[in-house]
Amino acid sequence: MERDERPPSGGAGGGGSTGFLEPPAALPPPPRNGFCQDDLAELDPGTISVPDDRAEQRTCLICGDRATGLHYGIISCEGCKGFFKRSICNKRVYRCSRDKNCVMSRKQRNRCQYCRLLKCLQMGMNRKAIREDGMPGGRNKSIGPVQISEEEIERIMSGQEFEEEANHWSNHGDSDHSSPGNRASESNQPSPGSTMSSSRSVELNGFMAFREQYMGMSVPPHYQYIPHLFNYSAHSPLLPPQARSLDPQSYSLIHQLVSAEDLEPLGTPMLIEDGYSVTQAELFALLCRLADELLFRQIAWIKKLPFFCELSIKDYTCLLSSTWQELILLSSLTVYSKQIFGELADVTAKYSPSDEELHRFSDEGMEVIERLIYLYHKFHQLKVSNEEYACMKAINFLNQDIRGLTSASQLEQLNKRYWYICQDFTEYKYTHQPNRFPDLMMCLPEIRYIAGKMVNVPLEQLPLLFKVVLHSCKTSVSKE
Repeated sequence: MERDERPPSGGAGGGGSTGFLEPPAALPPPPRNGFCQDDLAELDPGTISVPDDRAEQRTCLICGDRATGLHYGIISCEGCKGFFKRSICNKRVYRCSRDKNCVMSRKQRNRCQYCRLLKCLQMGMNRKAIREDGMPGGRNKSIGPVQISEEEIERIMSGQEFEEEANHWSNHGDSDHSSPGNRASESNQPSPGSTMSSSRSVELNGFMAFREQYMGMSVPPHYQYIPHLFNYSAHSPLLPPQARSLDPQSYSLIHQLVSAEDLEPLGTPMLIEDGYSVTQAELFALLCRLADELLFRQIAWIKKLPFFCELSIKDYTCLLSSTWQELILLSSLTVYSKQIFGELADVTAKYSPSDEELHRFSDEGMEVIERLIYLYHKFHQLKVSNEEYACMKAINFLNQDIRGLTSASQLEQLNKRYWYICQDFTEYKYTHQPNRFPDLMMCLPEIRYIAGKMVNVPLEQLPLLFKVVLHSCKTSVSKE
């Protein structure tokens, strides 16, 4: 939990007055960047720096991020440039479950791909400036922004324009220009939990953003046999369940990822005396100590990664500072879930919030509670293996869209590598669960969204938030 504020008043687990069987040590001030700079400095002392943003003068007309130049006719960032190119080259058809007017910003741009592409077209991005072969470089450097009619924009957004182009090539006998359908099967969407009152459009669109980073790219020869993620359904006769072997290279890389993990039980004491009532401050301090331990495990994990030497320390700093909350959340819901939803749930049960705390609980906190409960049940249903967890963690960590990276293209290739390895593994081990891989990947954008929302939840509300989530999840599972 990246916070500069101190815990709520009332003391935090000091001395022998607490009910914890092993008194917790004094809690150091939370680090400003969400992790201990000294620990990262062990990787390469003196290299951790924050880029100077004062030199930034131009912003992307789509999302407001730092612009890198004139791309397809308008000033935009690398992220929106690549998104527009992939959307057009791969004939993407997106959907917006809201009012088709979603906010576009650097942090929100991946929430709704429909609205992002719509704004690209409305701001004048010229799809005719994209090379037909999909290679880098525009088709005509002199082509500027274009103004197209609402009718033409609607044809592009609905896919009608792409269908007309495909029909044109089909009628002329040139099948090389046709492409498989790009619509996601409805069966690939997770079923919302009964507690979810908010729209699942964020999850679906978030996964579409995740998916479009990897599809439509050249596939290494070793992975040519892996089927396209969304070109088949659960009942497709083209892919009957059959025995297959896991490629030795995939097995080796997954084994290295799992070996980098610390899967030992958490060491933070969570046992409590019978009859002891936990205060808000004590529970908050315990949550902070758990976050500290989980965070230090992530730092140690980075040093053991099989691709550790392939990236710079600066990039690792950027990646960790941007994803540490997501990594902690993912690990808490999977490999450490027995302790979190067992021992920690027993501690939170000893905490009784006041009427004022209940009355002041925020709407954002309620949304986080709903989404966490839904996500817990999703992971509980999937029973994520250590191998799948390790791959999901690497995929989430290797996010090339994070600002300040120096090797975004290399990150993209690493990300793509573990995406295919994870798909290879799940299709090998879970032959009769053809939707398992997309179900796993759909959880990642939800984790990112929840982690982003938790930052806005007031500190004093975190003990109540965890009490509600842990109690609800533990109670529902015990009834099964």
